[in-house]
Order: sequence, then structure tokens, then C-alpha cells
Amino acid sequence: MPDYGHELEFGYFLNPDAKDPKGALDTARFCDELGYDLIGIQDHPYLETHLDTYSLLAMVLAVTEQLRVFPDVTNMQMRQAPMVAKAAASMDQLSGGRFELGLGGGAPFYADKAVAMGASPMSPGDTVDGLEETIAICRALWAGEPNARINGVFHQIAGIQGGPPPAQDMQIWVGASGPRMLRLIGQAADGWVIPLMQYMPPGQAAEKSLIIDEAARQNGRDPADIRRIYNCIGGFSREARSGYGDEDTKITGPVDHWVDVLTHQALDYGFSTFLLIGPPNPEKLRTFINEVAPKVRERVAAQRQG
Repeated sequence: MPDYGHELEFGYFLNPDAKDPKGALDTARFCDELGYDLIGIQDHPYLETHLDTYSLLAMVLAVTEQLRVFPDVTNMQMRQAPMVAKAAASMDQLSGGRFELGLGGGAPFYADKAVAMGASPMSPGDTVDGLEETIAICRALWAGEPNARINGVFHQIAGIQGGPPPAQDMQIWVGASGPRMLRLIGQAADGWVIPLMQYMPPGQAAEKSLIIDEAARQNGRDPADIRRIYNCIGGFSREARSGYGDEDTKITGPVDHWVDVLTHQALDYGFSTFLLIGPPNPEKLRTFINEVAPKVRERVAAQRQG
């Protein structure tokens, strides 16, 4: 399996808890103070227990100074592509380049709730086609095309002036698991947001990553241009209660065990962004970014240098 040579990044998967909005913002501030690289927030607007993800992302940017944010990932069954492009570029401009755009076709296990909230029913094939159109719309509007036109099945823009552009060369990261969506990532996206570790163990993710590589090559791209973002579940304990094999669905053990696991995933599987999932326990957040992250970076750098 390849190591794509990406700079490693470490983030936190922030829960958009509608019962504790102040707590969500306090956690974001805390992560920023600790030096986290980014925060990802899931997007399920039909859940009454969740805040609106895009509103929360904007507030997180407003109360932080350094870290980047991204929707992990935008539910495109629920949102209009031109407005997503506009919101993403606007948040990137307002924050000085601290927004990355995560996109997804919607969660199949919440399909009924999405339709009940007004979304159109979509087959798995529809979601791939719709997301391909979304990526094209975002690229066209961000480039400031003077007469941008996308005549898609699910999204259309008919001769609109593009803009504003993002403040940076903003990336598009796609959350997916099916082969057609993975091939779309290889063709047109900048990153793969791997499903939560409990749904896709690392070995399975590594195998699916090869589909992206092949599609990238077929489209004249370098597979190393595509970042792999992994949402990791687990906790810290004195003894390791999980290994770092292909089928593990969580990481549990002391700091050195976490370092072994994430180093293995970076060098052998090509994962380069790791998001910690779990309740915002301050000690856990400190341990992950202050002890695990620097040791993984150090070990990966040493092995890359030979």
C-alpha cells in the first residue's frame, strides 16, 4: 500500500449537539487553543438533536483563530449545489482561508427522514451523478466564470456570473464508500473522507483507496494529489485492547499504541488526516494533540527519510 507523502493533520469530529450549543463552541475554542489542525462536523439536518451544520461551521470560524473547518460531509440530498458553493467560498473568505468543502450523497440509513424533510428520493446512482454535478458547479463558480452553465439532471446553472472565489485554493473532499463514488473521487476530488472507523475498518478502507488510485491514473492524475481523511474512534487506557489489524473498528490503548496504529495507517495505507471521534473530554483532547500527534509526525518523518 502507498504512502502518498502528505503532511499529517490531526483534527476533532465535533458533535453538533442542539442541547448544548455553547458546549460545542467551547470545545471548538479549546481545540483551537490546543493547536488542532481542523474540525469536522457531520451534516444531518433532519435530526432534531443536531444544530444546522453550516450555521455551526460559521460560528466555529468566528470563535477560533487558527484551525480549519469542514462539513464531514455535506448532505447534498438536502442542499442546493450553487448555494453550497456560495456558502463555502463566503466562509473561506470571511475566515481568511480556513474552510475546506466536504461533500456526500446523503446517509442511506436516514433516507426516509431526508425525504420527510423535503428532499427528493435518490437512488445510489442518482447520488453519484448529483455529486459529480455539484463538483462541477463549485469549480465553475469559484473560478469566476462569466457565463457559468451546468445543465445537469439534478442541478443547473444557466449563465450566471461566478464568484466570489475562495480565499485559498479550497479543496473538495468527498465522503463515499461505493465504487462509482470512489471513481468520481479519483476523477474530480481533492480528498476522500473515509466513513467512520466503525463502518469501515482500516484494511477495508485501504483496499477501497486503490479504486481511487486507479481512477486518478485513468484521468491523468497523480493519486498523491488526493488526501485520505480518516475518522477514528477509540480511547486511551493503560493496556491496549485493540490491535492495528485490518478489521479493527476502534483504537483503545496507551499513547504508544495510538502512535503505532496511526503511523501504520499513514505509512502503509496512505491516510494522512486523522479526526478523533468521541465526547469532548479535555484530557483526551490534550493527549491526542499533545502526545499522539507529535510522535506520529516524528516517526513518519523519520521513516520517510529512511
